[in-house]
Amino acid sequence: MLKRTPLFAAHQLLGAHLVEFGGWEMPVQYTGIVDEHQAVRQAAGMFDISHMGEFRVTGPGAAAFLNHALTNDIHRLAIGQGQYTLLCNEHGGVVDDLYGYRLDTDDYLLIVNASRIGADWDWLQGQVDLCRAPDGFELRDESDATAAIAVQGPRVVEFINDTVAGGSIDGAMVPHVTDLKKNQVGGFVFQGVPIYVARTGYTGEDGFELMLPASLAEAVWNTLLTCGRPAGLKPAGLGARDTLRTEMGFPLYGHELDEETTPIEAGLTHFVALDKGEFVGRATLAAQKEAGVRRRCVAFRMTEKSAPPRPHYAIWSTGATAVAIGEVVSGTPSPTLGVGIGMGYVTPGFAVPGTEMAIEIRGRRVPAMVVAKPIYRRAAPVVPPKAS
Repeated sequence: MLKRTPLFAAHQLLGAHLVEFGGWEMPVQYTGIVDEHQAVRQAAGMFDISHMGEFRVTGPGAAAFLNHALTNDIHRLAIGQGQYTLLCNEHGGVVDDLYGYRLDTDDYLLIVNASRIGADWDWLQGQVDLCRAPDGFELRDESDATAAIAVQGPRVVEFINDTVAGGSIDGAMVPHVTDLKKNQVGGFVFQGVPIYVARTGYTGEDGFELMLPASLAEAVWNTLLTCGRPAGLKPAGLGARDTLRTEMGFPLYGHELDEETTPIEAGLTHFVALDKGEFVGRATLAAQKEAGVRRRCVAFRMTEKSAPPRPHYAIWSTGATAVAIGEVVSGTPSPTLGVGIGMGYVTPGFAVPGTEMAIEIRGRRVPAMVVAKPIYRRAAPVVPPKAS
């Protein structure tokens, strides 16, 4: 039996095409992947992310436990800040990638991937006795009681304050939701009920994530639709979420990341705080950073018209003595760029932006090129000349 979010009936009402994803019945699209993708890039899109997990870690020993369990340094967070981080096993393989928010002095919220809720919970529980935290802490799974909605796009700032009015009551203290800075989180009130709003994003556009009691999900969803419609807000599904994150070169667990892949191989070294002291997987990650890795994750774009690249397609070097150098892990047509794009793992010598390679698509090796991340970059606004 597939799980359903508190917004399942709302998706049906909007005519969503529902599919299985990580054990959940989720909308893959409403009006179409390209249409929803462009709505996010040009106006605003809204995603149901209630399938994702929420863990709470509280108490005076919470920070010490999280710094033992996670790769990033939780001590860098002020109250009301968040950071991207990873859970790694003893060999440096990624158990999950997630966001951690510091809500108060000894109060942290972890947002984990839907398909990894059970694995993450079991892994964290197994670390409780191994952590040498001098003070106590409590680890709670609040996933079933929590819903979450993401609104992304350049015009979200036009209506989010109408949806969630007033200033914050905890976390980052700001007079309005739009006063939150990137990676900040604050507690606000919606219809008399406390909720959290973060300004994080996974699409390359400005946007907000609302985390709230499951019983409030439909009210928040419908209010956002009403307030956002004049700004071009459209509901968006998993299809657009995937094309948007691929254009940015952002990883997705099960594609770029798994328990046999390290953050160093995945190009996520920036989120591994080797200087903070011991944590799970540190020895392997430190050794890889020093000695190098056998493969690296790269972004690429096709340089010739073709069918789109897809996961597991072989990557080849070019020239008369071409050899297989890796494999695609994510691939899609880019609605914004109009070409096939993706990410893959290749041997380090072929990981430099500008390197020519070929993707084997339907028995034909199609030219492609390694590019820097993000694959899509929003053009800088044109500044009109000053009047003379």
